[in-house]
Amino acid sequence: MIRSTTVICVRKDGKVALAGDGQVTLGETVIKQSARKIRRLYNGQILAGFAGSTADAFALFSRFESKLEEFRGNLPRAAVELAKEWRTDRALRHLQALLIVANGENTLLLSGNGDLIEPDDGIAAIGSGGPFALAAAKALMKHSNLSARQIAEEAMSIAGTICIFTNLSILVEEL
Repeated sequence: MIRSTTVICVRKDGKVALAGDGQVTLGETVIKQSARKIRRLYNGQILAGFAGSTADAFALFSRFESKLEEFRGNLPRAAVELAKEWRTDRALRHLQALLIVANGENTLLLSGNGDLIEPDDGIAAIGSGGPFALAAAKALMKHSNLSARQIAEEAMSIAGTICIFTNLSILVEEL
């Protein structure tokens, strides 16, 4: 079983940061340390990150990009349509991945079960190290003056020291 990853999205003071680690493991072996699990979409206006099967995530990114084009960058509408298609399409519903997508106004978590969740506090995390990064980010948000980017980076660093499927090769994108 290929395992990967931790991705976190933090929204604070009008900024949004999406961070992901680079580790991919196969069983008990690290097979890649510099995978790119986050990217900019729709002319750099939207951030997206995945956790789960890499091939499945690439298929979802492609579908999501098509939805963004179809709905002219309307993130909530494109996400709703992808979630509906992901849940009902015979081929898509077998894909094993989670997505976090964000723009200047919205942060959304999507799953193949038809889940489309907007976090109350502007923080969302997915992947094997997601719970660790989420807890760290919530504490940092409450008890520090760090920026969205700094919180995302520090939360990923903390997750990377706890979760064996998360490394410290962290990539951050910010809007």
